[in-house]
Amino acid sequence: MSALVLAPVSRRLRALARAELTLLGRNRSAVITALLMPLALPFSVRPALDQMDLEDTGLNLGTVMLTAAIGFSFLFCVYTSLVSAFVARREELVLKRLRTGELGDPEILAGTALPAVCLGLAQALVLSAGCVLLVDAGAPRAPYLTVLGVLLGLVLCAALAAITASFTRTVESAQVTALPLVLVSMVGSGIAIPVEVLPDRFASVCELLPLSPAIRLVSGGWSGHLSAYEALGAVATTLAWTVLAVFAVRRWFRWEPRR
Repeated sequence: MSALVLAPVSRRLRALARAELTLLGRNRSAVITALLMPLALPFSVRPALDQMDLEDTGLNLGTVMLTAAIGFSFLFCVYTSLVSAFVARREELVLKRLRTGELGDPEILAGTALPAVCLGLAQALVLSAGCVLLVDAGAPRAPYLTVLGVLLGLVLCAALAAITASFTRTVESAQVTALPLVLVSMVGSGIAIPVEVLPDRFASVCELLPLSPAIRLVSGGWSGHLSAYEALGAVATTLAWTVLAVFAVRRWFRWEPRR
């Protein structure tokens, strides 16, 4: 019975995801931002990483660059691209028309986000392989934690994008409204700067940022320096942020154009 119920939902999601992927492919600036930024930015922070004493923190350059690459994929391949996508579909009345059909609200949002999330997942796999081969990141010590961190981070970024889109008036302003979370996450969540090299008090505050737990799982799973207690805390914090984000989307997401 459940298979009969899930089959139509799966078909509708696939159809919506294919349409969204087609629209994404037509937007060259979005494709460049989603695909090239996560590849280029980790190498741009390498000179700064070379000046840091990573050995005292138990990290190495390869692990830090891999974490940065995956974090940038979260921010640019998923978060910023989805903010623009949600705003564009809302202002073009696509979301409003979809609500008049068989699709429910969660299906519409999930189908719109699915291509970016899948692209982010594929990019994380490619970046991991590239870092292992090019910057000697080594093999992950606890790969299940890294995989869990990637999956939780992708889902949370999609939810955060929907929240940001709720307060974004135009596609042109999407890059501006997405910028605060991007900058805060780059500095405080361990993406551009490892949390381990930050002052203790500042680091303890940064651990509460939305993407910090997912990044911690990615990094800790690769380096093996994450205890079971710390891993459970990171998972619980990420799930708490995800629940809050879903609640905010249900409460404040706008389906009508902002005139």
